[in-house]
Amino acid sequence: MIVGKTERLAGTSLTYATLTVLTVFCLFPFLWMLDTAFKPVEEIRSVAPSFLIANPTLENFRHVLVDSPFVAYFRNSAIVAAFATVLTLVVSTFSSYALSRWPRLPASRTVGAALLVSQMIPGVLLLVPIYVVMRTLDLLSTYASLIIVYCTFMIPLATFMLKGFFDAVPGEIEEAAEIDGCGRIGFIWRVLLPLSVPGIVATGAFAFVAAWNEFMFGYVLINDDARRTLTPGIMIFKGSHVTDWGGLMAASVLAVVPVALCFVYIQRFLAGGLSAGAVKG
Repeated sequence: MIVGKTERLAGTSLTYATLTVLTVFCLFPFLWMLDTAFKPVEEIRSVAPSFLIANPTLENFRHVLVDSPFVAYFRNSAIVAAFATVLTLVVSTFSSYALSRWPRLPASRTVGAALLVSQMIPGVLLLVPIYVVMRTLDLLSTYASLIIVYCTFMIPLATFMLKGFFDAVPGEIEEAAEIDGCGRIGFIWRVLLPLSVPGIVATGAFAFVAAWNEFMFGYVLINDDARRTLTPGIMIFKGSHVTDWGGLMAASVLAVVPVALCFVYIQRFLAGGLSAGAVKG
């Protein structure tokens, strides 16, 4: 009996020790970035770097927020990510509803296969064609170019994510709603979406984070500094010969905050309401 308790205690201790090591390993880059953001230039360029800060300072954050166009970049990313997320959710809601309710139709199978294949194509292969299309449409250096591109890549994945939640809503509920005089649009708005709130929140947050963190298309399609988004904009702190590590780390910390809050919100929401996607008859 005592041996069994000892083995269980040893197993539990080993599990928590392993999780602690993995947590420190995953958080260390962010902690080092946060640590560097509060260091003065002398400590950042020290020959023997240390995690401890002798003279913490907010000068790096002041430089980022006051002396650089970081705020404009932040605003541009927020606008693009918000519009791309809303448009992605609207389109993927209807497409996932169709795939969920009529999965055996040839059109549904064809569309589903096409969406799946589209996820297998790396975005870098489409960079030049997309650039040519945007130039032809005179959309370079505009919010619309990034919103269209982000929606193009996010809608297929968002469709499959929402389809899983819509599948959990029994068809009998829709039939009952139709008997009560509720049309398809009314059913989606009044019944399906409220029952799938966890999936919609998770999908929307995922789309927002993907648009917020995207670098390649934002770097290529936006040449006007007034329309530049955050991730390419942070490159201003990296020069040809000198890198402002303090400003770069401070800007990175400020850029990570919305993403971190988004993930925290997803975790809390899904932990408390993921079962809302399953409906009891």
